[in-house]
Amino acid sequence: MGESFFNFTNRKATADFIADCLENLWPELLARFKLHTLVINLDNGPENSGRRTQFIKRMVEFANTNLVTVRLAYYPPYHSKYNPIERIWGILENHWRDELLTTVEKTLGLARTMKRKGQSPIVQFFV
Repeated sequence: MGESFFNFTNRKATADFIADCLENLWPELLARFKLHTLVINLDNGPENSGRRTQFIKRMVEFANTNLVTVRLAYYPPYHSKYNPIERIWGILENHWRDELLTTVEKTLGLARTMKRKGQSPIVQFFV
């Protein structure tokens, strides 16, 4: 696949925000791939912790609604170097280096022009 999907918001990133982003992306993934299992790499942050009941509730609802097995793969604390998203964030940070992210439009525009493996990410903003 090789694509990157960035979902931005000007609100706090919550368990519901993560689940809503997944639900938004799911029709596109399902149309392109015959998915029966979805593995989600997570960092045990406060919004997606395995102890966070709202996050687990939303993932169970997503799995039941979409008839897909969802596996939550948690990286151990202080091992972010193994998490692929950290490499993508590093590319983005290098891309917008020395830029002041003063507006939503500027932030989204810079994110859209980033390249990883020759591809720009798919960027969405949720209010």
